[in-house]
Amino acid sequence: MRRGEDAGQLGGRDRRAGWVALLVALLASAGATAGPADTPPAEQRESGFPPVLETCDTQTVIAEIMRTFSERERAYWSSSLEITGFDKISEFGNRTNGLSYIPRRYCRAEVLLNDGQRHRIIYNIGSQNGFIGAGPGIIWCVEGLDREHAFGPNCRAAGP
Repeated sequence: MRRGEDAGQLGGRDRRAGWVALLVALLASAGATAGPADTPPAEQRESGFPPVLETCDTQTVIAEIMRTFSERERAYWSSSLEITGFDKISEFGNRTNGLSYIPRRYCRAEVLLNDGQRHRIIYNIGSQNGFIGAGPGIIWCVEGLDREHAFGPNCRAAGP
């Protein structure tokens, strides 16, 4: 090859690399302008997300957790464990993922089981996350009884 051809090929590659770099920079800056702060709250984008959620100590929330816990223990673990009471109920997060996500309240408590043991429970209440989107959806995890580690160590995935 002649010397001029090498320089021409190299110059063409440099130009293409420059255009690619410019395109990447433009795409990156375009993505940076539309951040989560610019998006409206979930209840303004979609109907059906009321901004007001049940509180951590609402009796319907407590009853739902107690019912589903005993059902799960019987059906999957052939266990007769049941939650007999809740104690030290507290909220530790409300919409911590941001306003543009589904409204969700994060709670923790101590539960007393029918075997006399106490365990910590972490649960969250999501707006319109119930069966087929009707009512609040409650996701819960009892520390020490997450046998398949579905929520990671110490039920971390059930929290914010």
